[in-house]
Amino acid sequence: MTPRKTNLSACTVAVDLGGTHIRAALVTETGEILTRRRTETPSSDPKPTIICELIAEVMDAAPAEKRPGRAVVGVPGVIDHEAERLVSAPNLAQSWIQNLNEDWLQASTGLEVSMANDADLAAVGEANFGAGRNYQDVVYVTISTGVGAGLVVGDRLVRGTRSGGELGHTVIDRAAAAAGEPCTVEDLGSGTAIERLAIEAGLQARGAELAELVSKAEQPALDIWTGAMEAVGLGISNLAWIVGPEVVVIGGGVGMNHDLVVPTIKRQLAAHGPDAGPDIEVVTAELGDDAALAGSAAWWRAVGRG
Repeated sequence: MTPRKTNLSACTVAVDLGGTHIRAALVTETGEILTRRRTETPSSDPKPTIICELIAEVMDAAPAEKRPGRAVVGVPGVIDHEAERLVSAPNLAQSWIQNLNEDWLQASTGLEVSMANDADLAAVGEANFGAGRNYQDVVYVTISTGVGAGLVVGDRLVRGTRSGGELGHTVIDRAAAAAGEPCTVEDLGSGTAIERLAIEAGLQARGAELAELVSKAEQPALDIWTGAMEAVGLGISNLAWIVGPEVVVIGGGVGMNHDLVVPTIKRQLAAHGPDAGPDIEVVTAELGDDAALAGSAAWWRAVGRG
């Protein structure tokens, strides 16, 4: 099926595919979400036809003057941008990977489609419409089940042939790496790491309950949390030496706890970042779960596709 090219608005269909849920939305060129759909990700299905079904629902609900001709599909995995296909995604049904490519999606939807790593897409959203909109050079970091990042420099997403910016997988403890122990930013600073350490310490609290203990400075929750945020802060400091951002935007379920996250990261940047480290702003994301959806509106420009 040939992608539609005529009588189309500047709106985009955005898809945010996760291992648990999938969301789709109609997004204006200013990042405003007009229509949205959400459902559980049917991992038992042999093909990701649910993506096409949700895109069709969004298209059907769009007013005639808002009918889009493009879609951006964000996925939690590594993208080959030259081939416009998903390479790997451990949290998705593996049978889906062969179909998660631009050709299959375009043929199935009739739209021009671009594939995006979900953290990259959220970075573009925050850089253009959220907490980074007043800056040129933005590092977006999500601290949640894992730790991910996206880099927007001079209004363009920094990427190679394959999606990068995988801050969570960078090694920050060489001795631990040599011993085969947790050694990466994600191993030491993610929500999963915090939960693992809480279990080892005999704590029953998880998630928001654990964050509440931290806010009350109760031990050992405070030490566990602070250590995790110091690990993320070290990773961000390393990234700051490479990118030299004006601002670091922190998102994700853990990252949105501003008072429990941002001060520690600022201290790590001041101690270990570039000479201008104290001048690098560290802020909390503004768009929340909608960052990736909004990012679709600026995605084509951010990756140089017009």
